[in-house]
Amino acid sequence: MTHSRPTVRSLLDDHGLAPRRDLGQNFVVDPNTVRRIAVLARVGPSDHVVEVGAGLGSLTLALAETGASITAIEVDHGVVPVLRQIVADSGATNITVIEADAMQADWNTLLDPTVEGGWTLVANLPYNVGTPLVCDILDDVAHVTRLLVMVQREVAERFAAAPGSRAYGAISVKAAYWGTARIVGFVPASVFLPTPNVESALVEITRRRPPDADPQALFGLVRTAFGQRRKMLRKSLSGVVTDEQFASADVAPTDRPEDLDLGAWVRLTTAVSGG
Repeated sequence: MTHSRPTVRSLLDDHGLAPRRDLGQNFVVDPNTVRRIAVLARVGPSDHVVEVGAGLGSLTLALAETGASITAIEVDHGVVPVLRQIVADSGATNITVIEADAMQADWNTLLDPTVEGGWTLVANLPYNVGTPLVCDILDDVAHVTRLLVMVQREVAERFAAAPGSRAYGAISVKAAYWGTARIVGFVPASVFLPTPNVESALVEITRRRPPDADPQALFGLVRTAFGQRRKMLRKSLSGVVTDEQFASADVAPTDRPEDLDLGAWVRLTTAVSGG
């Protein structure tokens, strides 16, 4: 059972609720979309899934149909009791609803880090937290081993961008450091309530063993360079990287930040760190 547009409107009206702009709420109101996401999640009875921003449970119920154990996180105090009732009425026994702010949560407490196979994050993320939440999870929550998130199309393109492309930037390097990112589908604005002004996309990030470089040093260097992305590295990294260090890393100081792939950033970080 999943929610249609009339069902979502009725649920909101019956409980005196409305989508909250401050939380970036856009409810999915198309059953085919949530079923498609559940299929793309590639999870089953032996898997553990965490959903951030569960809302009224459209995606939650579709994920529950896979047989996976679902931990549904929702921050909206008004929506949480409605979600719990929806879950109870569905008869699903594999859903746990938690009221929490995913941006402030202690993920080691929220999700058991000893779960075999790790956790898969599957979520329709609010536009206002999509990028920082994904970045925080990549940096700090190693037991989330795979992410399938619906975000603004341009954000998804940044996560999955290759060097030399217009979308390539600091978050592209971060995603490449921690795993492999790819766009697995696009979602029209028409499947949401309210209807946003942008198209969404589904991006999958699968963790792998990161390269041998200190992530804080690497990401600091990347942020500094992309802070002036149109300038050559000799300008944007002036006072940070010497000519000798550029040479040691086999990186041309006349390159721009978007020219460097992850390997080049690792070499440059190593050179600067004296490795």
